[in-house]
Amino acid sequence: MNMKKRSEEKKKHKRKFNLQIFIVTCFFVLLFGAMSVYIVNYSITHKIELISNSYNTRAKVLAKKNIRGSIYADDGQVLVSSYIDESGAEVRDYKFGKLFAHVVGYSVNGRMGIEDRYNYYLINTNAPVTVKAAKDQKKEKYPADDVYTTLNVDLQKVASDSLGVYRGAIIVTEPATGKVLAMVSKPDFDPATIADNWDSYLEDTESGVLVNRATQGLYPAGSTFKILTSIEYIKENPENYDQYRYNCTGSFSKGEDKIQCYHGSVHGSLDFKSSFAKSCNSSFANIGMTINKDKFGETLEEMLFNTELPTDDFDCSVSRLDVSDDTSDSDMMQIAIGQGPVSISVMHLNMITCAIANNGLLMKPYVVERIANCEGKNIKTYKSEKYGNIMGEDDAAILRNMMESVVSDGTGRRLKTDKYYAAGKTGSAEYGSVKGESHAWFTGYAGMIDGKEKQSPDICITIIVEGAGAGGEYAVPIAKRLFDAYYGVEMEEQ
Repeated sequence: MNMKKRSEEKKKHKRKFNLQIFIVTCFFVLLFGAMSVYIVNYSITHKIELISNSYNTRAKVLAKKNIRGSIYADDGQVLVSSYIDESGAEVRDYKFGKLFAHVVGYSVNGRMGIEDRYNYYLINTNAPVTVKAAKDQKKEKYPADDVYTTLNVDLQKVASDSLGVYRGAIIVTEPATGKVLAMVSKPDFDPATIADNWDSYLEDTESGVLVNRATQGLYPAGSTFKILTSIEYIKENPENYDQYRYNCTGSFSKGEDKIQCYHGSVHGSLDFKSSFAKSCNSSFANIGMTINKDKFGETLEEMLFNTELPTDDFDCSVSRLDVSDDTSDSDMMQIAIGQGPVSISVMHLNMITCAIANNGLLMKPYVVERIANCEGKNIKTYKSEKYGNIMGEDDAAILRNMMESVVSDGTGRRLKTDKYYAAGKTGSAEYGSVKGESHAWFTGYAGMIDGKEKQSPDICITIIVEGAGAGGEYAVPIAKRLFDAYYGVEMEEQ
């Protein structure tokens, strides 16, 4: 009896043990299946990133099989192409030398710019079978796909020439579409000799020649930040913002802290609009003391501070600024005029300006319009894409009016012309420990005038000239040359 009982207990224990093994086995089978599905799905949805990864040998195989595709400007001019030299080696030919260095980038010693972002297409081919057959007969590489950009050669040249020997950056965009028409960063380099000069570039820790200052640089915003301060003041005072009055004596003090107007200017009696147009530091420090710090912090988040920018084509630095009820009055006075802890990228400021020009709606910046095979047949196209409204339409209209007053009555008067209308905001952003050292800023837009009617803005420009001084003196003339080039004013005058 006892033996029978023990036998049944053994069988029961064995069944229980087998059930546990079965459950564990099923768990691991399901886990393995889920992992396999995830890996396959990830491989399909992230094929571009996987092939572009420097550790993926598939890219090397494609590079041996296909000759790297070309990159084109908006009018079809070749920016970059490849050819086989006498030794049989593939050579990347950058037609304009340094001109498109940072935005187009390079494809050796790692990659940068369009050469990096669109590497997957530049090494893959969708050439017709007949083309491949002809290449096979000649034992030649297949032609890879080509990238067609939104970049304008003429505007790029004007931007680069205007910046000259100064360090800095310029971005030119279409506010209604998000197209990037020009992007310049200096100092620059020749992508064709990047491999030869690589070590010297890495050793050069002072100039940051490989940094795209247009997207990766972070700067104090200076008076261009008064755009943000103004937006918050308008939001908090929608019915009476235009009733603001201030008498500028050249400085504003609170306790032991003191803000002075640029170069000791005394602006006298001001309203809100003239405070903006004349870029009065004292008045804006006073405005900074009246706004709600927590609400301002929320507005800054809406304006994409402390977050990654929606720029798929570029690696952009995150603009940093935290404002809350804990922010001291001393810091708030500095923040209101774009100094102190404020840091912003040129791309970010350009996007905010584009949203103002576009009735509060921000379009995502992009630089590539289409991918095509060697015969010009489209493989993939890119269209304008809305990010969303980062400010109210009414607020944007008020800001446009104020930015136009900068040109008509303020620090941007050099932009006055009867060929088009222009608007913007200048800035002189102090930096470093030496008083008076400042970066020259300008951000603004322009549009055509039909009779007495102002058309929607066509073009948006953001400029920083490092260490140059006042934005009205150094950045505004550059903007004028770019606006003139865009509207063909120089050609008309000649």
